[in-house]
Amino acid sequence: MIEFVQQTGSTNADLAAAIRSGEGWSQGRWLVARSQSAGRGRQGREWFDGAGNFMGSTAVALVEGGPPPASLSFVAALAVHDAVGSVLGEHAALGLKWPNDVLLDGGKLSGILLEMVRGHIVVGIGVNLARAPQIEGRKTAAMADHTGTPPVLEEFATSLAAAFDRRLDAWRTFGLGATLQAFLVHSIHAQGGAITVHDTDGSVLSGTFAGLEESDGALRLRLADGRERVIRAGDIS
Repeated sequence: MIEFVQQTGSTNADLAAAIRSGEGWSQGRWLVARSQSAGRGRQGREWFDGAGNFMGSTAVALVEGGPPPASLSFVAALAVHDAVGSVLGEHAALGLKWPNDVLLDGGKLSGILLEMVRGHIVVGIGVNLARAPQIEGRKTAAMADHTGTPPVLEEFATSLAAAFDRRLDAWRTFGLGATLQAFLVHSIHAQGGAITVHDTDGSVLSGTFAGLEESDGALRLRLADGRERVIRAGDIS
């Protein structure tokens, strides 16, 4: 079920409020806004709220013994990759950048935000269908740059919801390892490729890509002296 609203502050905030109030949010139900006035991205960044883009949220109830909740970011990124790929075709220059960026021609195409609320993970996704925001120091992209006209919001929302359901089922059924393998298939990171990590504390580390931690999907960075660092937060380039 996909519920569309003309405008809201944040679809993530609306879902969180519903869960906290006891109203709840059923599996597979989405809230999609045509305009969003208080959207946010990772590390508190504002995310584009323009009409014509996809801005929506869903909630996943956590179960004991399941994969780490934060690894739902990989599920969301793969679902966006699937939905965009179904529109642009297999020859589109799509790639996944750790931890959850979907890139088109090297530009950031989407934003994904996870929030824990009373035994649920609220998954917020923004995808640039019509036009891309300007982000200082970052290249951005929109699907309309390739299609001429943006995808129809309702059709894209249906495709994304179905893709998310498929990827979520695989995450629960086969575990995180299978999801990480799928992520790496589409990843822009090659084993041994150069990576620079900009940590949340302002520090910068350089090294090479040494894979992902099987337990939670953290990035393994091999330093020049052969040691490895496990990175769980930060931006990479």
